[in-house]
Amino acid sequence: MSWGTELWDQFDNLEKHTQWGIDILEKYIKFVKERTEIELSYAKQLRNLSKKYQPKKNSKEEEEYRYTACKAFLSTLNEMNDYAGQHEVISENMTSQITVELTRYVQDLKQERKSHFHEGRKAQQHIETCWKQLESSKRRFERDCKEADRAQQYFEKMDADINVTKADVEKARQQAQTRHQMAEDSKADYSLILQKFNQEQREYYYTHIPTIFQKIQEMEERRIVRVGESMKTYAEVDRQVIPIIGKCLDEIVKAAKSIDQKNDSQLVIEAYKSGFEPPGDIEFEDYTQPMKRTVSDNSLSNSRGEGKPELKFGGKSKGKLWPFIKKNKLMSLLTSPRQPPPPPPASASPSAVPNGPQSPKQQKEPLSHRFNEFMTSKPKIHCFRSLKRGLSLKLGAAPEDFSNLPPEQRRKKLQQKVDELNKDIQKEMDQRDAITKMKDVYLKNPQMGDPASLDHKLTEVSQNIEKLRLEAQKFEAWLAEVEGRLPARSDQARRQSGMYDTQSPATVNNCAQDRESSPDGSYTEEQSQESEVKVLATDFDDEFDDEEPLPAIGTCKALYTFEGQNEGTISVVEGETLYVIEEDKGDGWTRIRRSEDEEGYVPTSYVEVYLDKNAKDS
Repeated sequence: MSWGTELWDQFDNLEKHTQWGIDILEKYIKFVKERTEIELSYAKQLRNLSKKYQPKKNSKEEEEYRYTACKAFLSTLNEMNDYAGQHEVISENMTSQITVELTRYVQDLKQERKSHFHEGRKAQQHIETCWKQLESSKRRFERDCKEADRAQQYFEKMDADINVTKADVEKARQQAQTRHQMAEDSKADYSLILQKFNQEQREYYYTHIPTIFQKIQEMEERRIVRVGESMKTYAEVDRQVIPIIGKCLDEIVKAAKSIDQKNDSQLVIEAYKSGFEPPGDIEFEDYTQPMKRTVSDNSLSNSRGEGKPELKFGGKSKGKLWPFIKKNKLMSLLTSPRQPPPPPPASASPSAVPNGPQSPKQQKEPLSHRFNEFMTSKPKIHCFRSLKRGLSLKLGAAPEDFSNLPPEQRRKKLQQKVDELNKDIQKEMDQRDAITKMKDVYLKNPQMGDPASLDHKLTEVSQNIEKLRLEAQKFEAWLAEVEGRLPARSDQARRQSGMYDTQSPATVNNCAQDRESSPDGSYTEEQSQESEVKVLATDFDDEFDDEEPLPAIGTCKALYTFEGQNEGTISVVEGETLYVIEEDKGDGWTRIRRSEDEEGYVPTSYVEVYLDKNAKDS
């Protein structure tokens, strides 16, 4: 079975069929490529899904993963991540072993097919040329024979005519002989070309075409075999990752079997056990006797301690179960830090001294004292002078000594400037050394150059070095001043912050002078104070049941890292953005919120506050 013998006259059909085979191969390559894209997309979606349900670090959700069911879920997420990795492996292997290889093979196949059919067309053109030569010689032989017959007839006619001279007869005879000779020559040429054509035709149909078609057949069979091998590889790539996928699924089953409901129940007990004893029986109150209400020794109303008066506002009491009440807005306000806030960090890394000795410490004051202080708080006069100074510095150009920046930021900028100047000085010194060496070479070898020509350049470089040194000394002096003032600055800020607790309304007007005397006055801005808050006694008891969070009145950005280790404070990281729910009351603390469950106080100097005007007006 050979295409050369069976399909000797189907050149055009074979050309179409081989092109169709290449199209099929390219279609299969496109199919595998789209499969790899699906695998990559599926793997990406699985990874995103696993990442989406991972517990957030340093959050309440992370604490929940101590339960065995949550641990099993976390193990499932990790295994799904590995599961996604196997689909990425499928995509990579199919791309490298099938798509890339077949694409390269298709290019070679197209080149080989083009070569074979080029040979076939060349053979066709040759046999067509031979056929045209044969037809031309045949027509010439036919024409010469007709011319010879006409010349012979003319000679016979002239020879039979008695009126024609002998010379004309002789001329006609010679013309007839010439035509007969031309016909014989054309006959010989036609016979020779015919033999040659028959030979070429036999070689074309029995040698050239079968050979070319056989090569095309072998090429097409190799293509078919290659498609089959690629399909096997397609299946093997999937089969290779099945054991690993099976291990992932086995680990998920193992994690599911590790769930211990008893252990989780015990963890719930440990997490929520209050330690209180259940209330005892309520004794019968006999109203026939003089009214004297007794309380059971084991009741909850006695769990707060004997002889302690209950808070009552306006004669209204609801008899709440105090062990089960929840912290609310007013309780958070009453337990806010009372110590002055720490000053901004003076070291290069704010996180190096997150709290320092000045971190707020909760004073254990009686609740009644804190509430009375809250009820009698007075509005403080707003200090506009420091705000105006800070605004003018922001609008103007930055000074050369960076005095508009906070101390630590100023120290960093000055240090950076000193380092840049030192680099420039070193560069100029290297250039001066190079010029000096070149001058020495010119002195030893005058033919290489004039030493005097380098004096001007050497003088210029020396002047540049002197200018840079003076500039560096100036910035080094500023840097030494800043580094020397940083401890004093912190002490002064700490002393100044301590004044807020003892400051009376009559001395509030001096805050502008105090702020100007502080070296921090150029970059700190005092937040506006709120007016007096009035609380109705009849509504105070209802506040303890209100769980609605305070609305945000703006946002703030942490300028430094603060680790809130004391009660009422919250930790922030430098650069973090949070919500402001309460402005600075004059004690140096601002109340912020990260989420519904995370809120507390941070030093006002540690954050930059952006208040929402609409929220504040409302």
